[in-house]
Amino acid sequence: MKSSSYVCVRGLKRLHYWFKGDVGMSVFKEISTHEQVVFCNHEESGLKAIIAIHDTTLGPALGGCRMWPYESEEEALRDALRLAKGMTYKCAAADVDFGGGKAVIIGDPNKDKSPELFRAFGRFVESLNGRFYTGTDMGTTTEDFVFASRESNCIVGLPEEHGGSGDSSIPTALGVLQGIRATAQYLWGTDSIKGRKFAVQGLGKVGKKLVRLLWEEGASVIATDIHPQSLEELKQEAEQAKYPFHAVKPEDIYDADADMFVPCAMGGVVNDDTISRLKCQAVVGSANNQLLHEKHGSMLDERGILFAPDYVVNSGGLIQVADELYGSNKERVMKKTRAIYDMVYSIYQYAAQNGIKTVEAADRLVEERIRRAKEINSMFVRNHAPKWNVRRG
Repeated sequence: MKSSSYVCVRGLKRLHYWFKGDVGMSVFKEISTHEQVVFCNHEESGLKAIIAIHDTTLGPALGGCRMWPYESEEEALRDALRLAKGMTYKCAAADVDFGGGKAVIIGDPNKDKSPELFRAFGRFVESLNGRFYTGTDMGTTTEDFVFASRESNCIVGLPEEHGGSGDSSIPTALGVLQGIRATAQYLWGTDSIKGRKFAVQGLGKVGKKLVRLLWEEGASVIATDIHPQSLEELKQEAEQAKYPFHAVKPEDIYDADADMFVPCAMGGVVNDDTISRLKCQAVVGSANNQLLHEKHGSMLDERGILFAPDYVVNSGGLIQVADELYGSNKERVMKKTRAIYDMVYSIYQYAAQNGIKTVEAADRLVEERIRRAKEINSMFVRNHAPKWNVRRG
């Protein structure tokens, strides 16, 4: 499996809608660094989905499923491939015995959802026979996957009443806080953030919880969200508890005078247009793929802004859903999530010692973990190792 990649097409009649010239060669070039891609088509429910499996060296692929009205199938595929690779690195950074995968459903989450669509998706996931485990991501909810779980035993992150581990945004927010504290320790010689200012972009499930954690640590918060109601709710909460809080328009968050910029919404927000506006000493947040391009890590370095690799910082939710597959244990999850502090700090040290960007440092440390795992996994054992005795029914 490790030396080959292939496309598995189920019910898809046309593969040439975006590839020009030699169709087969174009497809395999596109997925050349991934093990497997599955196109899922179910006309009756309207399901059009792509499952990308990047690498299963560490174990079965694990990654969420997002639903988004992509402008093209090409855009959807490339998003799935990019996110799947990111999950491989995130799993290795979090030291869980899973590889990287991701699923995307093409559609408007506000218009195109139905129980039948997610049940159909669940059957496609089940057809992979344990090679891929999935749950919620942007545009999907735990309730969506309750329907999928009726068709597959490979669904994670379900509500507790349905046998899952509950809200994964809780450990995700804690992990971001640990990344912030490690950054504070590296920059200022103390991991106390009392009196520090944080510009939080995005007040979704993670962002809102993180703001409350920052308040508990004695920090001030400048925040924004594209939904005015989310801002208003936190503003009222801050006024009642007398927490330091200031709301700004979405476009103004980059100009906030804060110690750290904390992106908790969409990716690509650190780019040519925004870097010159940042007034912070560090960027630490939960959003995936915060750097629009690799060069933006260098641009942050040039401005003396420390960057905490996002796939390390936001791995708390992954830790919880991975743990769920062995039988949920909240104390174990929180202990492992707190270790994000040590990983982030070691990345800063490694980057400084080797004169490289923090993203490159994180990648090197992760790739070394994967290399060592390949050596161990190459030895024959008759039965599955305990690390792979994950839930399968």
